[in-house]
Amino acid sequence: MECLGVQSLQALSELLSTRQQEEEEDDESKNVNTCARLGPGHIGPLRKEEKEVPSAYVKKTSKDIWSQEEVAEGSQYDDLSDARPQPEYEIILKQSVGTEDLFLGLSRKDPSSMCCEAMLVKIKLPETKVTDVSLDVKETFLDLRTPKHKLGLHLPHPIHSHGGKAQFFSEREELEVTLPIKWPMDFINMQ
Repeated sequence: MECLGVQSLQALSELLSTRQQEEEEDDESKNVNTCARLGPGHIGPLRKEEKEVPSAYVKKTSKDIWSQEEVAEGSQYDDLSDARPQPEYEIILKQSVGTEDLFLGLSRKDPSSMCCEAMLVKIKLPETKVTDVSLDVKETFLDLRTPKHKLGLHLPHPIHSHGGKAQFFSEREELEVTLPIKWPMDFINMQ
């Protein structure tokens, strides 16, 4: 956009103002020179406005379309053409509570999910044998595959993927996966 001169600014102000506003103005304000309306920011050469380029449009040196942070963990398991149903599951948070916690409140634990140590995922797998189950656990994703079911579950909290255990109960046709939760160290989770 080019720089506007004094005459252009006056013509623009006449277009934008209404006649009522002009009638209401005092005689003194009508006689004010347009130069008096300029402020300290108008001194010196006019600055060209630099447009900030959003980080989404900055070209990267690699040929990757997305960065590693933009790709959700477990997205490689999403297969829309796979018609296997998702089994019923339940997520239960577990907390180790002793008598000193229950009666005296010495360990600063409360019933919130931030004080839980483990996550129990119960998955109902009807008509499934333990040998047919394929289980893969990542920090924030659980992938379970059987010939009849498929479950891709994004976990509500990050977990220690190598410290978990799984147990299949054939009489209930249920798989229980216990995963220790990975919490940042704070005054509650110091143990």
